[in-house]
Amino acid sequence: MDGYYAWMLVATALVLMMTTPALALFYGGMTRSKSVLNMMMMSYVAMAVVGIVYVLWGWSESFGPDDVAGLFANPFSLWGLHGVGWSSYIGVCFQMTFAVITAALISGAVADRVKLSAWITFLPVWVTLCYFPLAHMVWGGGFISQHLAAQDYAGGTVVHINAGVAGGVLALVIGPRVGFGREPMRPHNLTLTMIGAGLLWFGWYGFNVGSLVFSTGDGGPRDTTQFMTETGVTFLNTTIATMAAMLAWLLVERVLHGKATSLGAASGIVAGLVAITPACGAVSLVGAIVVGAVAGAACAVAVGMKYRFDLDDSMDVVGVHLVGGVVGTVLIGLVSTSTAPGGIDGLFYGGGLTSLGHQLAAAGISIVWTGVLTTLIALAIRHTIGWRVDPEDEVEGIDFAQHGETAYDLTSTAMTGSRRGDLAHQRRNAAETRPVATGNLQPRQ
Repeated sequence: MDGYYAWMLVATALVLMMTTPALALFYGGMTRSKSVLNMMMMSYVAMAVVGIVYVLWGWSESFGPDDVAGLFANPFSLWGLHGVGWSSYIGVCFQMTFAVITAALISGAVADRVKLSAWITFLPVWVTLCYFPLAHMVWGGGFISQHLAAQDYAGGTVVHINAGVAGGVLALVIGPRVGFGREPMRPHNLTLTMIGAGLLWFGWYGFNVGSLVFSTGDGGPRDTTQFMTETGVTFLNTTIATMAAMLAWLLVERVLHGKATSLGAASGIVAGLVAITPACGAVSLVGAIVVGAVAGAACAVAVGMKYRFDLDDSMDVVGVHLVGGVVGTVLIGLVSTSTAPGGIDGLFYGGGLTSLGHQLAAAGISIVWTGVLTTLIALAIRHTIGWRVDPEDEVEGIDFAQHGETAYDLTSTAMTGSRRGDLAHQRRNAAETRPVATGNLQPRQ
């Protein structure tokens, strides 16, 4: 089965690419030019922090022994992968990339206004209390897998509902950006967003196909025939669901707003990928088209509703990941078929209401678990170190305030040395600066 392990290495690399550069580009292009570096940095930092935490105790808490009430495993049983054989390292790496992308997805809901220190503080606490327990409940032999025959092949509950709920909670607790609803906050570079969406689509084959053939937590291979069948089904289902979602999103845009936009195409791609994530091995090809089309239309409508609730979900994490995750998870109960690798008939295939009930219960548990714990974490940070940068820094640009850099050198040729000195003097936390070749102002070493 050398080919199996070779594929799992490729799948792991593809999922890692989904965070950086794919998600970083996707989110970076959607934010304003004065915030693009900070937005991308949140993805890169998530990779570093969550990756280290996962190796230390995340794998143990998700897939280790000593189950605690079906909610999580003992995080100290396999601390630092002690006792985990080297042959299982590919499984650890693969699952680690899922934890990384889930945490990074949340950042899109709070763009332009969060201190990097607060984000770094949030990450290890959140994955410990929210991500690792849900991964254990769904994939690691915990409560949901024990008591519900719910299907979630690659993370409809664990990844997308989880991140979508967390993003919505943070957006509510932290509050909207300065000027939200009163001034335009358009994407500054849709080219980056389109490239990011394409890379996400490419990487998602590692996400979905790699998940279904990853039979157990130890990364052991499946039967060759089963391996080939499942990879083909999940690959094609992922592809056509995404196509259907993009077209459905563009159709809704055309009907509601008169234009079919490139941002809509990129967002529709992600919505379809999100929805087919839990269903890629549960549905037929027709079912995959249904899942994608419903998700594309539902998410297109949902993203416009944030203004009614004054919810500054900057990159539509709630509208795409929460709504898309719920759509994909619940539709399994309607259109799953026993002829697919999952082997369960949904309501429309004569399976009755049993599967639908299990899918609804799994989604509900995920929403409640993450909603309650994320609220506690968010409030704790708000009342200790605080979430937000100063309002002046937010208006002037979080990139310079938090990182001492700007993404684009738009003024260096037009400003004299004297003007650069005046600007540097006005910047907070930038005492003793000097101009460099890129036009940024950096502190002297």
